[in-house]
Amino acid sequence: MINGGHIIVYSRDAEADRVFFRDVLEYPHVDVGGGWLIFKLPPTEIAVHPTDGPETQELYLMCDDVDATVQSLTAKGVEFTQPVTDARWGRLTRFRLPGGGEVGLYEPRHERATEL
Repeated sequence: MINGGHIIVYSRDAEADRVFFRDVLEYPHVDVGGGWLIFKLPPTEIAVHPTDGPETQELYLMCDDVDATVQSLTAKGVEFTQPVTDARWGRLTRFRLPGGGEVGLYEPRHERATEL
């Protein structure tokens, strides 16, 4: 039986992004050797969206209050790359990882599978 998932974030500066997840987002982690950190995520969901374009994956982190989370992360030096916008399914923004990648952040308005 499948008992978990493992998300991989590819980065041009993996060490900086590991430090970000460890020190800024304060995610618990294990060091599996040589500073290679694997992070425990909060409860996570997966959704499959249709596309006519390339099949890609995106990482979105969820929060209870996007405005408060943006304020907290901005105080820690996080660069947000788009203002908070409203969508039918939630309020969202994006921020830049130190390695250059972007991560979505949103406050869901939809029912959450993490509550199952």
